[in-house]
Amino acid sequence: MQMTKPAKVSKEELLYGEKGVSLIKDYFSTQLCKQLSLTKVSAPLFVKSGTGFNDDLNGVEQPIRFNLKNIPYQVEIVQSLAKWKRMRLYELDMEPETGIVTDMRAIRPDEVVSDIHSFYVDQWDWEKCILDKHRNIPYLKETVKKIYQAILDTNKMLEEKHVRVLDLPESVYFIHSEELLQLYPDLDCKERENRIAKLHGAVFIMGIGGKLSNNAVHDDRAPDYDDWSSDNEDGYQGLNGDLILWSPALGRALEISSMGIRVNAASLGSQLTLLGCEQRSGLQFHNNVLNNVYPLSIGGGIGQSRLCMFLLQKKKISEVQSGIWPDA
Repeated sequence: MQMTKPAKVSKEELLYGEKGVSLIKDYFSTQLCKQLSLTKVSAPLFVKSGTGFNDDLNGVEQPIRFNLKNIPYQVEIVQSLAKWKRMRLYELDMEPETGIVTDMRAIRPDEVVSDIHSFYVDQWDWEKCILDKHRNIPYLKETVKKIYQAILDTNKMLEEKHVRVLDLPESVYFIHSEELLQLYPDLDCKERENRIAKLHGAVFIMGIGGKLSNNAVHDDRAPDYDDWSSDNEDGYQGLNGDLILWSPALGRALEISSMGIRVNAASLGSQLTLLGCEQRSGLQFHNNVLNNVYPLSIGGGIGQSRLCMFLLQKKKISEVQSGIWPDA
């Protein structure tokens, strides 16, 4: 998807939009904390290189690395806090079914920018301690429903503020990526997402990262945070997924959140092997997961600008976020 020129709007429209963004961010974060029993915590902008705490995303994007005065090692700007949060749960000694949420700010210099992608990433990065009995599809679905309820509540709040709101479905439709492939075998993954999202309005696509029957993945996932390889109760693989909403303004599906039950020692070892990343097992983060130091968890990221863009029915991310965009 190509980037089009940022929309030109009046000063009044800009201010009105900024107020709407602020309303959504403040209200939704409060509702998310209530739904998932989360505590807001501060988050780093950069982490020590070579520890495995930064997010490798799809494995090819390079983080921004630099040196700090009087610090003997290199640091790098975070691309997300997917792995850092699990370490933080351990440090805070969080109880099962409680967790943390941060206002994550990241820079992804290799991002292919478009009307829905930017170099600057802002999201609610959340992580929650769970027990082994929670590592299943019903618990994953229950968590997704709570997040979607926070979105519904935020949409209702906007309506009470006399903002023109979306007519959202009352519930999320769940489908595994393999089921989606069988439903639309002649379409590529993005076209399948568009088709199912337009049909149901709000969809959670499960099992993203592992190979499907066509020998391809629905979308790439790193091997070291979401568990996309474990067998589940539905007869498929994967304990993760993406929350996709249909955007009438865009006329297409919009991914709002990527999340999942995180790897345990067994699934991390398996996924590192599947993707040929066994060398990561010696890094601090991976070693601690493999040795059961960190708590079991579920977590994800919810795009702040994406959610604002969706609820305010904007066509370009530049309408809800300041940034640098290539000339179009």
